[in-house]
Amino acid sequence: LTWSHYIFLLNIDDNSERKFYEIESVKNNWSVRELKRQYDSALYTRLALSRDKEGVLKLSQEGQLIEKPKDIIKDPYILEFLGLPELHQYSESELEQEIINKLEHFLLELGQGFAFVSRQQRISFDDKHFRIDLVFYNRVLRSFVLIDLKIGELKHQDLGQMQMYVNYYDREMRLEGENKTIGIVLCQNKSNLLVEYTLPEGNEQIFASKYKTILPSKEDFKRLIESK
Repeated sequence: LTWSHYIFLLNIDDNSERKFYEIESVKNNWSVRELKRQYDSALYTRLALSRDKEGVLKLSQEGQLIEKPKDIIKDPYILEFLGLPELHQYSESELEQEIINKLEHFLLELGQGFAFVSRQQRISFDDKHFRIDLVFYNRVLRSFVLIDLKIGELKHQDLGQMQMYVNYYDREMRLEGENKTIGIVLCQNKSNLLVEYTLPEGNEQIFASKYKTILPSKEDFKRLIESK
């Protein structure tokens, strides 16, 4: 790390959080600008929210470890680099196009081990055709990651559609030795109870996460944390 990295890190008061960003900066070869961006987007807090005390301790000691599908999930995802308004003034296709235009930034937000595979991936059966918005592969988990983009409130049908995509990939696309496909529905808003009751108990393949197209303020992050 450069002197500028350490100057920035020394301004982080919490020892565990500072150690996390130091480890991740080295592991991911973050520039100072990317370090600041990850800190401003509260990456440590977003990852810590989905972990127990032992998991949070590991974050500060070893950084982000990817051992199971849930480890790659963030909620929310921060997509301020797309330059889109927070209000409903864009379509799902426009959101997808902006992600493709800024794919390098999106891969950094997704995290470790992601490689882009395709967009609008067509799958067909029984003379019916469907398109998956974005397909990635995670080299650490050795599994496909499918992403569907939704404007507005998440519906149970969105999760059912993703379940179909995941089932198709598991049965038709997954090679021997690869792990089960992961599906992520990115939406502007969601009901955690709707997600809980729509997905089966013990689910480890389908996830729903919110996204923000502007960088939340500290007060917004505080409200997000308190709403978990």
